[in-house]
Amino acid sequence: MLFLVISGNIDIVVKDRNDLLQKELDLMLGSDIVLSDSEEKANEIFMELKTQELEYGFRNPQYYNYSKHFFEFNTEIVNSELFKLIQKMPKGALLHAHDTGLLKADYVLNLTYCDYLYVCFQENNVNFLFSEDRPTTFCGTQWELVKDKRYSSSGAEKFDNELKKYFTLVTDNPKEVYNNINVVWNKFQNYFINTAGLFSYKPVWEQYFYDTLKAARDDNIMYLEIRSVLPPLYDLKGNVFDSIATAESYKKILDKFKTDFPDFFGAKLIYAPSRLVNVEVVKNYVEIAKEIRRKMPHFLAGFDLVGQEDLGGPIKDFLAELIKSSDEINYFFHAGETNWYGTSSDENLADAIVLGARRIGHAFAIVKHPLLLEEVKKKNIALEVNVISNAVLKLVEDVRNHPLASLLAQNMPVVISSDDPGVWDAEILSHDFYVTFMGVASKHADLRLLKKLALNSLFYSEISNKDKALHEFDIRWTKFIDSIVKDKW
Repeated sequence: MLFLVISGNIDIVVKDRNDLLQKELDLMLGSDIVLSDSEEKANEIFMELKTQELEYGFRNPQYYNYSKHFFEFNTEIVNSELFKLIQKMPKGALLHAHDTGLLKADYVLNLTYCDYLYVCFQENNVNFLFSEDRPTTFCGTQWELVKDKRYSSSGAEKFDNELKKYFTLVTDNPKEVYNNINVVWNKFQNYFINTAGLFSYKPVWEQYFYDTLKAARDDNIMYLEIRSVLPPLYDLKGNVFDSIATAESYKKILDKFKTDFPDFFGAKLIYAPSRLVNVEVVKNYVEIAKEIRRKMPHFLAGFDLVGQEDLGGPIKDFLAELIKSSDEINYFFHAGETNWYGTSSDENLADAIVLGARRIGHAFAIVKHPLLLEEVKKKNIALEVNVISNAVLKLVEDVRNHPLASLLAQNMPVVISSDDPGVWDAEILSHDFYVTFMGVASKHADLRLLKKLALNSLFYSEISNKDKALHEFDIRWTKFIDSIVKDKW
């Protein structure tokens, strides 16, 4: 009799346990997605590959890649069958991406083979400038033609290998090289400083954007919202173009790309200058944004401020100016990209919310603010999460501990983005989807999560023809699923 009572209690407890876990799964992002018969078959393939790798890592944690630094496993990812599937998967939109940080170091290195390019090497830094004659601007050492320097050195290959170090954060021993967040951010920001003269040459700027759009399309992205500081561009004749002209240059290249590839749904600009400035400068920034909006109303998505939050001016310093324009310009603020709690960095989240931000970039610290989480969900403000960026820039060592895990579990409005993938040698979006799926999300998270994340990226975008884009996504998704099932069965 005692055995029967215990047995009965165990059955009840087991049922309660399973009910609790199932209710939790029903809260997860993507739980509202109902898979078709073909999607169920494709899901079996996805989950077989996922489960196999995760269970091996669970038994052998020393070999579990996603607990390591991205640079220790990034080259292995491309051999994964699951990664190859995610590459082919329609991903919707890329909504958090910085203009000159999207293409890899090899691409940037190849740009240094252009004619008329001069280089100035200084201690730990390099400057580039295109010019018909030797530049007369201050250098610190001396300006030399890159092609002369390359072939007068101890070998072109060695020269290129040394030059390439300025174009990437990738290193063999990242934990030793980047021993604190300021060190890695300094290297990160120097990438943009070192390459400024290279990228802001108008022909290079335009070619880079065209090739960025192509890389996005090749990675099965339909639409892009690109953040840019809109630097002044220049040409060989010494002409300098202001920020408005830089935006117009973007629009011209976009129109050309859409003519060449009419299946691409386009791009929009988020004007995103530095936050390391005073109120008067931000006031000028806002006026530039308004002027772009007047000239190109369908191209400007909105406004942001960028830079390391722990060192930059908090949004609250600029509230008075930003409030004045909140009805005219959409805001997409970087906020909460920090490990700190109760500082101006994480409290930027509150400012982004009260200013009516349509999306928040990173929002890494938001899980520490339950009321702000509620506000984000109530107001349906999407969180642009960049997992690999957060790991490389030392906010999280092991992506299993990334706050995105909690956001996914709570069905928060999340989109997956990539920030500056070229600087750490990642694909323009596939790596972030893959690491999210394998390293952050629950082991139980399946194809429904991936589909929901892709749909979210379109739903929370500023794309002009959203209904058409969502319809086209459904067509592409169905073709993708059918191709997987056909190959397997």
